[in-house]
Amino acid sequence: MSDRHSGFGQHRRAPRPITATYSTNQGGGFLGKFHEHSPSSTQLMGFLTLIISGGILLLLTGLTVTTIVLGLIFLAPLLIISSPIWVPAAAILFVSVAGFLSMCGFVVAVTAALSWMYRYSRGLNPPGSNRVQYARSRIADTATHVIDYAREYGGYLHGKVKDAAPGA
Repeated sequence: MSDRHSGFGQHRRAPRPITATYSTNQGGGFLGKFHEHSPSSTQLMGFLTLIISGGILLLLTGLTVTTIVLGLIFLAPLLIISSPIWVPAAAILFVSVAGFLSMCGFVVAVTAALSWMYRYSRGLNPPGSNRVQYARSRIADTATHVIDYAREYGGYLHGKVKDAAPGA
């Protein structure tokens, strides 16, 4: 039956015999294949280091969580009783720290701006000075165009007003 499905002119080849690829000094069969895929000593040391450090970190994490939970259990009544003192103190502390940090940020921003303006006025070309020059020239050009436009059409309107009111 299998001869019918093989096409005309095709020859069937005999399967190749399976040969072992490992040497005879590694043992035969299962042990030879196991030895082929065994990790090197460097990989083994890395794996052991990973296991040991992971175990230590897991132990420390467990101790930390246990300490936090026990601390909350024992200190929660004290926190609840003294909360009328802690809540306003925390609010004042938060507002004062936020104000201090924002003032520090404002001081840094003003110092940077003044430093940039000083370098720009001295002609040292700080970063972005070319954009300021471009904006300055655009503003000057626009002002010139507006003045010319006003002179041109302002005179036109002035003449029309005289035509409407000849005595004016």
